Amino acid sequence: MKIAFDHQIFASQSYGGISRYFTRLAHELASVGDDVNVVAPVHKNKYLLDLPKNNVLGKYFNRFPPKTHRIIGLLNQHLSSIKLSGDALDVFHETYYSKNPVACKTKARIITVYDMIHERFQQHFSPKDQTTKQKKDAIKRADHVISISESTKQDLCCLFDVDPCKVTVVHLGFDDVTQTHINKHATTTVEKPFLLYVGNRYGYKNFNSMLKAIAASKIIKNEFDVIAFGGGAFSSAEKKLIHSLEFKAGTVRQISGDDSILWGFYQNAAAFIYPSLYEGFGIPPLEAMVHDCPVISGNTSSMPEVIGGAGEFFNPYDIDDQVNAIQNVVFSSERRKQLIAAGRERLKLFSWSRCASETRNVYLSALQNGGSN
Repeated sequence: MKIAFDHQIFASQSYGGISRYFTRLAHELASVGDDVNVVAPVHKNKYLLDLPKNNVLGKYFNRFPPKTHRIIGLLNQHLSSIKLSGDALDVFHETYYSKNPVACKTKARIITVYDMIHERFQQHFSPKDQTTKQKKDAIKRADHVISISESTKQDLCCLFDVDPCKVTVVHLGFDDVTQTHINKHATTTVEKPFLLYVGNRYGYKNFNSMLKAIAASKIIKNEFDVIAFGGGAFSSAEKKLIHSLEFKAGTVRQISGDDSILWGFYQNAAAFIYPSLYEGFGIPPLEAMVHDCPVISGNTSSMPEVIGGAGEFFNPYDIDDQVNAIQNVVFSSERRKQLIAAGRERLKLFSWSRCASETRNVYLSALQNGGSN
């Protein structure tokens, strides 16, 4: 098959879950003989640097000038249309939700829906945000839709009144790193046992609730530090909350770094806590399992679907329930062993090769069912 991915996510992210997903797909599909191109004339994505040059139609820039996002988007759209003006594609897979899609000859147009957060949590986004409208437009013009979880599919079909037959669930994979990629010195500054949180902390991510739960248990608060990895420095509001909860100085820290450092924190944490109110899929719990880090997670949206029996679940809206879940794990060596063993088994269900194979089947089905509408 002749397959192309558009520029959108690669011009928006230097790193990120969605751009990682598409570069892994490109690698796996090319490995089975498909003609795969990422058409990103002007991009800043570092993952693309790991793909063979003949699979990437575009030039990498370390950064873009300020306030040029819209101009670069229009430039990419124009140049992509020129690059794709020749032979017809079998499949054109849009990487995000565009108001004005790239014009190209294709037999099938595919879109992936990652979550329905903008629709479920409208209060956390600007009234001017166009994501929902552009998502609806992308779904309407697509021949088929890929959803990354059953939970997201159910929300999509319910909220947008999409025919379930138009949507196929394909779970994501994860990066199975080896011990050689771990920065063994990552936790030398953390003398006490610690609980690990990873990623952005705003709104529905529910980080503040996790802090309140830890502070509500004197024994957890005294025995464990808290490491928030990534997501940027603590805001003034977060610092104020940490102070009001009477955490001792330095016991709640934000740390940044690359994946090799993150792997070290996973490996050394007493547990990984995932208090989010909603996730379209959720890769961090799988990353934790890779490093034998017990997972403690909210029980909403896709989390039970992805984590299965390899996590200790709690109601993310209930502080007391979260406290109990944390205590059940961090003070029980037996429960920790159970979760680690279950995590090793759970990981067998997810891989990028499986994700690519199932995605390829979606492409073939879309082609057999009549191609582009």
